[in-house]
Amino acid sequence: MTTHIFSFEAGPVATFGYIAADMVTRQAVVIDSPLDSLHDMLSVIQENSLLVQAILLTHSHWDHTGNAHALKQATQAPIYCHPFDAYRLVEPMKHTMFRLPFIIEPSPLDQELHHGYRIACGVWNFDVRHTPGHTEGGVCFIDHTQNIAFVGDTLFAGSIGRTDLPGGNTQQLLASIHRELMPLPDTMQFFAGHGDSSTIGYERAHNPFLR
Repeated sequence: MTTHIFSFEAGPVATFGYIAADMVTRQAVVIDSPLDSLHDMLSVIQENSLLVQAILLTHSHWDHTGNAHALKQATQAPIYCHPFDAYRLVEPMKHTMFRLPFIIEPSPLDQELHHGYRIACGVWNFDVRHTPGHTEGGVCFIDHTQNIAFVGDTLFAGSIGRTDLPGGNTQQLLASIHRELMPLPDTMQFFAGHGDSSTIGYERAHNPFLR
């Protein structure tokens, strides 16, 4: 198989991070870096001789970025994020709803992500779509050829991202989902920041938040 997706569920709120790898060239990108995922991610990277090209953040909530600083140090890969979410990366401990019993290291972005930006990594070719609503700078990464999307906390199997956190907006999130994700093919498989993967077609037909 040319491509492989490695999944890592970690941290106190069971957050998913992913490695999307081209197993021929060994090039890979990390999509989100949950707290407590570092050891497992580095093990997979080393065992498969992967060359991490970038750390792509779907948004900057601490549960998705908790290991980004350490992962960058270990791999020398740049951190990509939408500029609207950059402030949480610079001061992560300041922008949490409650005081965390651990320290999240700052991990300033190296490369801004913008709507329509393209990221190529081996056979992966991601289209960046700005999907605000869960956060101001939330993005999804869509590979139309591989028929795979990484959607962070924008869309879940049977649900949508929460909007009661600072920067959240329910109507904006629903508009983002209907504009950027619902037009995708029924067979498009998506991987979310929490919970099971699903397909766009299944969610279009069954997700109660999208009716």
